[in-house]
Amino acid sequence: MTIGRVNPHRTLEAQGISGLGKVHYNLIEPALVDAAVQRGEGRLGKGGAFLCTTGQFTGRSPKDKFVVRTASVEDTIWWDNNAPMAPDAFARLKADMLAHMKGRDFFVQDLYAGADPLHRLDVRVVTELAWHGLFIRHLLRRPERAELDVFTPEWTIINVPSFKADPARHGCRTETVIALNFDEKTVLIGNTAYAGENKKSVFTILNYILPGKGVMAMHCSANHAIGNPVDAAVFFGLSGTGKTTLSAAPDRTLIGDDEHGWSDRGIFNFEGGCYAKTIDLSPEAEPEIYSTTHRFGTVIENMVYDPETLELDFANRSLTENTRCAYPLEAISNASATGLGGHPKHVVMLTCDAFGVLPPIARLSPAQAMYHFLSGFTSKAAGTERGITEPTPTFSTCFGAPFMPRRPEVYGKLLQEKILKTGATCWLVNTGWTGGAFGTGKRMPIKATRALLAAALDGSLNGVEFRKDANFGFDVPVAVAGVDTALLNPRDTWADKAAYDAQAARLVEMFSKNFAQYVPYIDDDVKAAAIG
Repeated sequence: MTIGRVNPHRTLEAQGISGLGKVHYNLIEPALVDAAVQRGEGRLGKGGAFLCTTGQFTGRSPKDKFVVRTASVEDTIWWDNNAPMAPDAFARLKADMLAHMKGRDFFVQDLYAGADPLHRLDVRVVTELAWHGLFIRHLLRRPERAELDVFTPEWTIINVPSFKADPARHGCRTETVIALNFDEKTVLIGNTAYAGENKKSVFTILNYILPGKGVMAMHCSANHAIGNPVDAAVFFGLSGTGKTTLSAAPDRTLIGDDEHGWSDRGIFNFEGGCYAKTIDLSPEAEPEIYSTTHRFGTVIENMVYDPETLELDFANRSLTENTRCAYPLEAISNASATGLGGHPKHVVMLTCDAFGVLPPIARLSPAQAMYHFLSGFTSKAAGTERGITEPTPTFSTCFGAPFMPRRPEVYGKLLQEKILKTGATCWLVNTGWTGGAFGTGKRMPIKATRALLAAALDGSLNGVEFRKDANFGFDVPVAVAGVDTALLNPRDTWADKAAYDAQAARLVEMFSKNFAQYVPYIDDDVKAAAIG
């Protein structure tokens, strides 16, 4: 039985998927919330938010993600980073999954990925869980109702949490599987209810397709000056570096918080919503995100709450550290209605340096920007995970290695070309530690970080004096109005200067060892810019 609005020539049956129970096409938010509650997938929270848990998996399963190794992608996939699956194994996986789906009800959402119509991807997401349909409806971009009558999906994602893969039969690692087939333009997801797999599968597809068209795919947030989309900035950063917080400045318009493209026309959001972390979220620090947790239709994922009052416990980590909420962009008052911006005037790379070595802000040359982009450095602090007793470096190339199907230098060179062509200014911003490493020093004051970023974006830093950093060779401002001058030279904040020098030498060596893997693939200017 078909329920809802759909192009009659593009039903699941027209795609060869038959024998299902009720198929709900393009239900809007109230209907999806109602279905999810009626089916026992979660419960209604305060303000009409939908409260759910994801079971065994409370995060992505990157080791269970595969790309089907076909002739068309053999020479372009970064196989060292993407596990291959044989085409015949994928065929068995797909046949078995479709057989498992027979007689079951499913929810279909036909959506756009990409605010720029020239580069958007038309995606069909087929989900066993109603709330997964609600989630992806928030996260991607929603067509007008009339557009659904002619919608033609280019890619189809089929997500069946109740299906368990057979590693021996399906060529995968465990019963959990995420398999991308670029020839069939199909993604199969099984045995995980973590909704982020839907979102990041779309991102991985775009990360493969767009560079082939000369469009830079970026794991970043973005904003622009209020009333002036031409004055745009992008913020690269791994988890915990402040990507969402710093881009959501009240004096600028938020384009998006996670995934963007950079074409010859400017930047554009891939998404239509946000997937924000809620651990320790407070109305004082992030009032707009906090308010979405009491908004109708917001998906609240893996948060502990009082069963009687439904009050959310933002500090409770008993289910996971990775508690999240998903909501449409229009829930944020200063969000862009178009998801579009001009060419970035500023490219900001955020890092959380728990070693206490990096300055709070530094200006990068295009070659240095490519070096730090390929490095993708941040660090885990001692005590944040079991077994970590001292700061641990994390290098995730392009600030998003799990979603990079192509080799890193493809993205690095594309970014460098766009920076050179547009004249964008590049900055490295450290939101980590100062005055010592984690355990000795203290976290970089957020007030100082905001002041330095504001000065960079409004051009105030252009007129100040800079010094050359002795360790990494980038330019560091000597003094900035409203910022403690000592913060700008990390060595000055350490009581033991010899200890700082030793720590700095150690971090430089870590960078060098990590970057050695890219040296055969990069230009001489980037090699020269690598250190000092």
